[in-house]
Amino acid sequence: MPTYPVAGKTVFITGAAGGIGAATARTLHSRGANVVLADRGIDAISALARDLGGDRTLALSVDVTDSAALADTVDRTVDRFGGLDVVFANAGIAADPPATIATIDPAMFERVVEVDLLGVWRTVRAALPHVIAARGHVLVTASVYAYFNGMTNAPYAMSKAGVEQFGRALRAELGIHGASAGVLYPGWVHTPIAGAAFGSNDITTRMREIAFPSLLGKAIAPTRIADAVVRGIENRSARVMVPRRWAPFSALRGVLNPVTDLIAERHPELRRLLRRLEESADPTGKSPQTNSPR
Repeated sequence: MPTYPVAGKTVFITGAAGGIGAATARTLHSRGANVVLADRGIDAISALARDLGGDRTLALSVDVTDSAALADTVDRTVDRFGGLDVVFANAGIAADPPATIATIDPAMFERVVEVDLLGVWRTVRAALPHVIAARGHVLVTASVYAYFNGMTNAPYAMSKAGVEQFGRALRAELGIHGASAGVLYPGWVHTPIAGAAFGSNDITTRMREIAFPSLLGKAIAPTRIADAVVRGIENRSARVMVPRRWAPFSALRGVLNPVTDLIAERHPELRRLLRRLEESADPTGKSPQTNSPR
């Protein structure tokens, strides 16, 4: 397909208050795009909109689990800018504190799936008629957890695997309309959502160090993700993997997944840490609900 310059395009971004969302909004705006900043945190996105300047920005408070509210924000976007060209379904949360499936609060598990999987569906569904009319592009945020073992992070990994399949199907279907879709696969990123694996929880931090050795365990800045996102939109890329060192693991997942699953199951230190994590869980099965931005 021909390239799709973002200058002059209107881009609707969910999770815009978070690290990846905010960095992407800044990069898109600097390249001449109109940016719609959608997030539950109205104060943060309003501040970002003021920083970027009001002519090509619109800050809208919305919960991606609310279909009616999403439809309203899309209508307001079209009223303001005359159309909608690109939707970046990026809002996401993770369980905090991390927990095994046996000990996680069921309400938290379902909230993560509601935001990270069904929130993507609801966001895209609300914007899709306009994207099709514009022959535009949809980008959905998955993760390397779409194909890596999600122990202690099961609802997140489960959701991201679903988002990957959603994005793949959407790309095939949008082709008949002259539109396109892609899937974003970030690795570790310096954002609050990764905090438990980078110091705020000593157990899961140590598990990351064991399970993701060397460069695979390194986090990168949200600005690197933002640069890759903009390139992906402009190239109508089917897959945006950043950093690229994860690409071989995706390509070889059929071979590597059984091996890494076996390591996760049998590694003595990982087993000890998993037991510690379960023993430290609240005996009521409750844990504080979070809405950590990615």
